[in-house]
Amino acid sequence: MRAFPVAAATERGKCQQCTGSICCTYITQHIPAPRSRDDFEHMLWQVSHDGIEIYKDEDGWYLLIHAPCGHLGTDGGCGIYAKRPAVCRAYSNDFCELDEPAERHFALHFRSYDELLRHYQKRFPRAR
Repeated sequence: MRAFPVAAATERGKCQQCTGSICCTYITQHIPAPRSRDDFEHMLWQVSHDGIEIYKDEDGWYLLIHAPCGHLGTDGGCGIYAKRPAVCRAYSNDFCELDEPAERHFALHFRSYDELLRHYQKRFPRAR
């Protein structure tokens, strides 16, 4: 997640250039690499839900959950900046999605049930 610092002008400047508060509109959760039909069946269930995508990059497999932070202000700033969670404090925008979309680094990206199902059927030809 992106932090919206009050004191650091350079960091604030970069975040102020980001009109969509990109990094504060989703979360990712690392998931085990699918190895079986059951694993894929579970992932098919997950990606069937609104706002859920699955991707694989050099670090592994992830759920991508589209859900804006509840503390995001109408101006794109953090409404709880002074007491924001540690994960927000640790975030650095030295290189962020304002520089380059994260999707460029996805080896696989499934936005829907049908996309994942096609991949699953290639991996397990007798599936479905």
